[in-house]
Amino acid sequence: MLFRVDVAAAEPLADQIAAQVRGGIVRGELVPGERLPPARELADVLDINLHTVLRAYAKLRDENLIELRRGRGAVVRDDADATRLRLVELARRFVDEARRQGLREAEMVAIVKEAQP
Repeated sequence: MLFRVDVAAAEPLADQIAAQVRGGIVRGELVPGERLPPARELADVLDINLHTVLRAYAKLRDENLIELRRGRGAVVRDDADATRLRLVELARRFVDEARRQGLREAEMVAIVKEAQP
């Protein structure tokens, strides 16, 4: 998988890396058991700070998408749920857009309830 970051983007670099891994899982480009590039190597290739990559990997670990194993590195979890992940990504986009439009949480929840059949 090829990683890219846009240093001029408003989105933090760690979030950009995490989003690319999530997308890779959703598209089936990253499969359970597959190793991600070592953090140091990815940082060197992208010409960014090692801690930025580690922050992205920690975020993915906290989302139960990868495991961080000493000596093995970052590995996509066997139970990484691509379907749920896709819904979470869609929900993030919805929340981001709703916040841009000035909606509060209660208004977002009302819209989601309204969308139910």
